[in-house]
Amino acid sequence: MESSAAKYCCDNINNHESSSQSQTSTCMQKFRLYETRSNFYMIGRDKSRTYWRLLKIDRLDPSELNIREDSTTYTESECSELLRRIHEGNISTGGLRFVTICYGIVGFIKFLGPYYMLLITKRRQIGSIRGHNVYAVSKTEMIPVPNATVNSSIADSKDENRYKKLLCTVDLTKDFFFSYSYHVMLSLQKNLCNNEPGQVLYETMFVWNEFLTRGIRSHLQNTLWTVALVYGFFKQATLSVSGRDFKLTLIARRSRHYAGTRYLKRGVNEKGRVANDVETEQIVFEDVPDGLPAEVTSVVQNRGSIPLFWSQETSRLNLKPDIICMCL
Repeated sequence: MESSAAKYCCDNINNHESSSQSQTSTCMQKFRLYETRSNFYMIGRDKSRTYWRLLKIDRLDPSELNIREDSTTYTESECSELLRRIHEGNISTGGLRFVTICYGIVGFIKFLGPYYMLLITKRRQIGSIRGHNVYAVSKTEMIPVPNATVNSSIADSKDENRYKKLLCTVDLTKDFFFSYSYHVMLSLQKNLCNNEPGQVLYETMFVWNEFLTRGIRSHLQNTLWTVALVYGFFKQATLSVSGRDFKLTLIARRSRHYAGTRYLKRGVNEKGRVANDVETEQIVFEDVPDGLPAEVTSVVQNRGSIPLFWSQETSRLNLKPDIICMCL
């Protein structure tokens, strides 16, 4: 087990503040999905409703993922006018129809038939770190991308439905959390020193939907439309010490590499990943009205299975099964 601690005072934090505020103002946090016979149109906006963007997803190709992003930044009225023109241009095939409100794309997945789009349709705030809100997933929805008229017979096959049911057994409403403007997959120390683009951040060991978002990130070369889901534990509480209120935040991030149940995954694998690797971070800062404390303390601990090639046979009769060491 390794442990590291760092205390960042006012000067270090303020140097990072301008970039954090800029990121908060430009990230999109709410989306509306519309459909025509040939395309999905997703409208995204920032929290202050001053930044509007358009994403277009083709629905006529049953096997390929074709996504295009409009490079224009719209106002609310310009966006409404754009949707009106799209509706009028598609009147002959049913026009533009509203599908759902969502709060980010979890990713796209393909089994044997068409692509499916995974969306967060409900969220709940579970805390904040220095003015950056952190959310948990409350509800998700899986929407087939191609139009029903171009879907092949595979889309309703027995194997395809079995794979869809298997995916639905993954409950994203339990123990998954995300933030639009704070990199919850990184510790506070790394956040204050980090200059990596969003593309690279998704490829860290703690972003569980890295593969699901790989297609859209590759097409768009940005992460404006997706959310990075971290799996683990997030809890925040307010404490009072000598008349001063403090926020205590506990975050546990579980690695997506070589994860599994206790007896099925042990030791290290051929790639050097240890089983059930977890990074636990404790953050303490003063609870101030503007959410920007002058001092903040972060302590990080890492734990994982013993980095050797070993295993244990599961047994209901033997509560302490023998440890089996393996030599390669």
